[in-house]
Amino acid sequence: MATIRNAFDPGFGVYVHWPFCLSKCPYCDFNSHVRRGDVDEDRFVEAFAVELAHRAALAPGREVQSVFFGGGTPSLMSPSTVESILSRIAGHWTMAKDVEITLEANPTSVEASRFRGFKAAGINRVSLGVQALNDIDLKGLGRQHSVAEALMAVDIANQVFDRTSFDLIYGRTGQTPAAWRKELDLALARAPEHVSLYQLTIEPDTMFERMVNTGKMTIPDADTQRALWDVTQEVTARHGLPAYEVSNHARPGAECRHNLVYWRYGEYAGVGPGAHGRLVTARGRRAQACEKHPEMWLTCVETEGHGIVEDELLNAEQEGDEFLLMGLRLREGIDPQRYFLLTGRKLAPSRISELVGDGLVEVTRENRLRVSSEGFPVLDAVVADLAA
Repeated sequence: MATIRNAFDPGFGVYVHWPFCLSKCPYCDFNSHVRRGDVDEDRFVEAFAVELAHRAALAPGREVQSVFFGGGTPSLMSPSTVESILSRIAGHWTMAKDVEITLEANPTSVEASRFRGFKAAGINRVSLGVQALNDIDLKGLGRQHSVAEALMAVDIANQVFDRTSFDLIYGRTGQTPAAWRKELDLALARAPEHVSLYQLTIEPDTMFERMVNTGKMTIPDADTQRALWDVTQEVTARHGLPAYEVSNHARPGAECRHNLVYWRYGEYAGVGPGAHGRLVTARGRRAQACEKHPEMWLTCVETEGHGIVEDELLNAEQEGDEFLLMGLRLREGIDPQRYFLLTGRKLAPSRISELVGDGLVEVTRENRLRVSSEGFPVLDAVVADLAA
């Protein structure tokens, strides 16, 4: 495994999951929880410290390229909590000189007022969950902010941080390509370097799934969804933020380095309730997952020394499947040679030729394999075909 890591080293990241939100959005299937009382942040800080020490023992000597505070809503943490966690990370690993440290935040006025505190704590990149620039749709999505509040938060973030991003969801009920084009133009006028644009999917066990199943909600048909996708690609390219991943757009050089660690199949330590990780140890690549329930996670960490409830040593086939699933999301594609090193077998030339003939994948001059613009809307099928 050391040979693979040295030959293809996408870097090492740390993911910190803060599981609490002010409310549960109806489309969300993330591990997020609403608590009416105050959260004992000091207790969580100590639990994160124990978790980080455990992961550092499994993966010593790494240089941290990126740290990502996700959730949930990590901007509900106090800046001092963020600073304490970052201090613990730096105590276990070397921090790269240009380390990227991202915090996800809601664009409410209360949280925007704390941006300078987060910057002082060490955050150098913020990602805002705007989700829509339409007040009716924001209410339907269960968001706590208005369009005016969101735009103000984006402006404040751009003033405070050198690097910013925000999310939008499209494919919403009744949304037309013309309306999405107008909304996207407005959004990208305020996006200096990066946006994440997610096509709405109805996830299992969410309020939206129940609403769709009972006929209380409809989503655009397949033709409209494809038209919305095409508008997304055209407008972002015109604004100089082309897609570098299925749902992520950036100016060249402004890509989210933490997410690139995932998509390039690198290593990352995941700590916090429900966090996932992939660590390369002497025995091989381990897929780890933590207890999801926040209070149960605390108990596990305090009694067992970690919150991990799943710790699987991946076999060659599993590694190959994950490598394809993650890497083919990127516009840069994958190096088939790394697939061979991971699995001991080559991707089937006949399948590649067939997909090239169908216009769904491309082989670059550098012999990288990537999904074409036509292939991205059917990415899952392309990956399944190659992995078969």
